[in-house]
Amino acid sequence: MLGACSAPQAASWKVFPLQRRMPHDGLAVVSQPDGFGLHLFLETDTDDPGECKPRWFPDAARLFNGNGTAPFSAGLAPREEFFAAVRRSDVRRALQAELKALCQQRAPQARWQWTPPPTEASELMPLHLPAYERRDLLRDPAKEKRLEDDLLGDAQKASQTTGSASRQ
Repeated sequence: MLGACSAPQAASWKVFPLQRRMPHDGLAVVSQPDGFGLHLFLETDTDDPGECKPRWFPDAARLFNGNGTAPFSAGLAPREEFFAAVRRSDVRRALQAELKALCQQRAPQARWQWTPPPTEASELMPLHLPAYERRDLLRDPAKEKRLEDDLLGDAQKASQTTGSASRQ
């Protein structure tokens, strides 16, 4: 009888939307019987104005209280958990539905294009951000310091002159 009570519980693999900032931008995957799991952050790629597709981030947050009334996330879960979760067909179906709705919300005129998530580390593609243009960069710090000293120098000279005259 006691042996039946101590048997390990099976994971529930409950999947449901869990909003971050706006509807459809997060998905909870409860992968452990105690309510722990992943909070997948969903993003879209609308670089091409005519097309909207998923942008994959394999660094999911750790989900807490996934079986309770107020699930929340904090910290990071290991990437291997992300890969294991997105290999499941029920998770992929939920991802596809949520990402399609997110695309319709963010780019209603764009055509929806499903691209499957990476299922192992070797499939990850680094995100290439646009290069900074020269006009976006700050000036040389040494030159900036000289300009600041020149501006402050005129103010300091004026205050020293008035300050010394008032002391006499």
